[in-house]
Amino acid sequence: MPAILRAQGAAVKLGIIQPVTGALANDGDLGKLGAELAVQDINAAGGLKALGGAKLEIVFADSRSNPETAAQETERLNGEGVAAIVGGFASGLCATASQAASRYDLPYLIDVGVADQLTQRGLKNTFRFSPSFGMVTKSALERLVALNDAAGKPARTVVIVHEDGLFGSGLAKLLQAELPKLGFEILETVSHPTPARDMANVVLRIRSLQPDLVIPSNYYGEFVLLARTLQQQRVRPKGIYAILGGGASSLRFVKEFPQAAEGVMDCNHWPDPKNPLSAELRKRTEATGRAFAYNVPMNYSAVRLMAEAIEKAGAPDRLKIIEALSTQSFSSGVMPYGQSKFATGQNTSAMPLNTQVQGGDVKVIAPDSYAEAKANFPLKA
Repeated sequence: MPAILRAQGAAVKLGIIQPVTGALANDGDLGKLGAELAVQDINAAGGLKALGGAKLEIVFADSRSNPETAAQETERLNGEGVAAIVGGFASGLCATASQAASRYDLPYLIDVGVADQLTQRGLKNTFRFSPSFGMVTKSALERLVALNDAAGKPARTVVIVHEDGLFGSGLAKLLQAELPKLGFEILETVSHPTPARDMANVVLRIRSLQPDLVIPSNYYGEFVLLARTLQQQRVRPKGIYAILGGGASSLRFVKEFPQAAEGVMDCNHWPDPKNPLSAELRKRTEATGRAFAYNVPMNYSAVRLMAEAIEKAGAPDRLKIIEALSTQSFSSGVMPYGQSKFATGQNTSAMPLNTQVQGGDVKVIAPDSYAEAKANFPLKA
């Protein structure tokens, strides 16, 4: 007998917004790639099965690393009829894009933007897959204390270096409040713009203060510039302990500047190293000629979560998708989150990992349940 033919559901449009030009283009390009790989895998596995096998179709928007453009592109995505949006990357870009999306009850899933206030504005359409900087800082400081205690407390003084935008300034304020409570003396807090072209004066200041620890919080380009300048000027603190530092969780930095990268630690977004799909995503990324960084697995996982939410909603209906995101739990792809569940827009199970560049690779060093290697700390002068 001939097979019974069933009509495949119409394609579901999914908006992906990333900064693929401008100062944040490297991160945006990797975020876009992660989203594309997820859609490829979903469609290859039969599409949205709960919607009759409907395929996901990406409608892409380039925010050009500019908050105003991010809002304008969100307006365009709404006009294109997308069911939801995933992405944004930087906190400032996510803020304007999600605000614009809220006018149309357009579900918006933030991939990376960490500013706490993104989910504290009462926007029912806005959800964050990743941990906020409050969540990251709590984990980072707990692990820093454990690291320092285990080594005999070699680190007592700190210089904070941060980008001067929504993400970096908020994080620096939190560190200024919490580090002294943990027994660390903050010698100075240094801010810089994004993009920054020169870190010589910042490094000269660090040299004069001679801190035990440098704690950077910035985007990829500025982190790399800082680390390279420290290495060139032979400024070697006992540790570079980044919190959401853009370079220490990027294999591009490790491969291009191995001497500057070696020994750098970071508390940041990173996939579960014990999940075989993490290694597969790295191979697929490198096969395109790109260096692997957290943006790929973050967006791969976020898109898969949104696809699951659309299926649980039963239709590409925006209000139903928001309802599903607000009330149900979801798989977390390759991220170490277990089941993702949102409370007031924040994924309550989201968790950063601590990494360190060791032997020309990024290794997870904390928490113990995900660790691949032991921390190298303090670094030798």
